[in-house]
Amino acid sequence: MVAALVVILVLIIIGGLVTAARSLRVVQQYEQGIVFRFGRVLPGVRGPGLTVLRPVGDRMQKVNMQIIAMAVPAQEGITRDNVSVRVDAVVYFRVVDPIKAVVNVQNYMFAVSQQAQTSLRSIIGQSEMDQLLAERDTVNRELRQIIDEPTEGPWGIRVERVEIKDVNLPEGMKRSMSRQAEAERERRARIISADGEYQASKRLAAAANVMARDPAALQLRLLQTVVEVAAERNSTLVMPVPVELLRFFERYAPAPPPPAAPPPPLEDTGDAELAAAEAAAEVGGPDTRELADAPLPEIGSTPVPELDESVVPPPPEPADSPAPADGPAPADSPAPAGPDGSADGSAADSAAAQDAPAAAQDGSAGTPEAAAGTQDGPARAPGGTPPPARH
Repeated sequence: MVAALVVILVLIIIGGLVTAARSLRVVQQYEQGIVFRFGRVLPGVRGPGLTVLRPVGDRMQKVNMQIIAMAVPAQEGITRDNVSVRVDAVVYFRVVDPIKAVVNVQNYMFAVSQQAQTSLRSIIGQSEMDQLLAERDTVNRELRQIIDEPTEGPWGIRVERVEIKDVNLPEGMKRSMSRQAEAERERRARIISADGEYQASKRLAAAANVMARDPAALQLRLLQTVVEVAAERNSTLVMPVPVELLRFFERYAPAPPPPAAPPPPLEDTGDAELAAAEAAAEVGGPDTRELADAPLPEIGSTPVPELDESVVPPPPEPADSPAPADGPAPADSPAPAGPDGSADGSAADSAAAQDAPAAAQDGSAGTPEAAAGTQDGPARAPGGTPPPARH
């Protein structure tokens, strides 16, 4: 009897321990618990500490509320200026609503990872290469907004921060950028060197002006140069020439013609003037914009005069029977006799007929009647008979 009571007591103790183990749960400070009772979520969440559940029908799931740092795998894409790059990033997020994070999405870690990868590809295509390299803060803010928009509301996950870790460029692009940077540094070096030479030339011009006022200053400068040369161990021979000797030759040298106008004083051009000159030289500067905006001159419509019909000369009418002026006489026609009844008269008539067109061309018979005579036929020779008619 006593043994049976001991066995029952032991069973009761074991059952109580099992029930206590199933009913008691410990929630950490960085966690929150969600209780499922017969498959349904209870409205409230269990805070950190010891939590008592029903031994039958209750199940609790813990959700980590800490900030999670998740690395986004490197994504290859083409920027807006057609440069292929490879970019990787890191996302910092945390759960703000544990019920949504557990109920609305199956695995919120995997879902956030996929959303971050697609958003990173999208931001690569929307940005230029210079923005990815120089404007990291702007790109990070845009990427955070893109990832946080579909995750915070329905999933209960807030993206705290997104950082682009590395941007890998092709080797050819790296070499091009290095050449560009080298050319830029060389341009700045040349500008600084030219500015130094300009300032030095102004100082030398001022020093020469001071020395020209007193000839002894030039002689002292010459002696100082001799001392500097003699200080070194070399075989240089220096023969100083007195300045008075040079003045002697200058007296007998022809004087140069006086200048028409004194030259303007030299002006110092600093960085502001240089920047203004470069801005004016660029395409699209203020000068070119003024030329582009200038109105074009209007071309006036000039009236075309109309010709009156009375002014237009009538076309010439062709002659009925044109006859050549210098054509040969037909062979069957008899030669006309002269005044003395011989053939000399016909020779004189033919010679006069040949001279008439030449005289009309030379201007001796420049009248319309003479021109008409040359067109109608050979002119009548003085003292001769008219030529026979041609059939």
